[in-house]
Amino acid sequence: MRKTLIGALSVLAFAVPATAQEVALTFDDLPAHAPLPPGETRIGVIGRLVAALADAGAVPAMGFVNASRLEEEPADRAVLEIWRDAGHQLGNHGWAHANLDEIGAEAFEAELVRNEPVLEAMADGSDWRWFRYPFLAEGRDPAVRRAGREVLREHGYKVASVTMDFSDWAYNNTYERCRKTGDAAAVARMETLFLAGADEALAASRALSDRLYGRDIPYVLLMHAGAFDARMMPRLLELYQARGVTFVSLEAAMSDPFYETDREAADTAAPLTLENEARAAGIAVPERADVLNELAALCT
Repeated sequence: MRKTLIGALSVLAFAVPATAQEVALTFDDLPAHAPLPPGETRIGVIGRLVAALADAGAVPAMGFVNASRLEEEPADRAVLEIWRDAGHQLGNHGWAHANLDEIGAEAFEAELVRNEPVLEAMADGSDWRWFRYPFLAEGRDPAVRRAGREVLREHGYKVASVTMDFSDWAYNNTYERCRKTGDAAAVARMETLFLAGADEALAASRALSDRLYGRDIPYVLLMHAGAFDARMMPRLLELYQARGVTFVSLEAAMSDPFYETDREAADTAAPLTLENEARAAGIAVPERADVLNELAALCT
């Protein structure tokens, strides 16, 4: 029988430390992530995201940009302007969200550099030399991984780590389908899964950090600028605040010693994650609920 989310949370609960924790909010795929449901606009999505962040008193979040979208839809530049004008930061996610493992280091460098004029023009003097790997693909082959990090070092980038993730990206395509079919029950199920997954992700990251270091590191949460994220953002931020979370900037979170190799884009044996650090230390990684199959089946 599939482990339920509630069951997974109860397994983790005993290991979660009681101290306060800091979380940096990061959003991939600006200005456009996933198809839009009927009646939605990119402007509406980003507007709801920044409103939820403001209502929660969240410090500047980081949004990672694929500027190729602006060639396809020049009007989407307004999405980046709204994000920036709300006081949030922009970083580099590659020109067209290309996978390092598929394109190699030379094309990877071209993708990085091609994205820069938009960032330099839009960042309003803030530090935009943060890079989030598309697909979190840092190079399966050690030689490819080293070459990619060398490119980032040469161009003065820091790697934007991920230490919390609950596959929020997978909800946005399903949401578009369910809105088209008008399946309110499916959307309600998605809302339950989303919040339970977010809670589980916090518990899992805290449990690993406690086992590894006896403390909470500041966590970096991966999210996406999609319509379902915008729908859920007020409830997500309320949930995390109820759990004692304080929202901090990416730069503040990654000033922690845990993130040193990513701040320096240094060579690593594997991508810097709590899961990889636990495996290297011989610590079991908590089992997480798998909702991808259920999401893929909804509203089909």
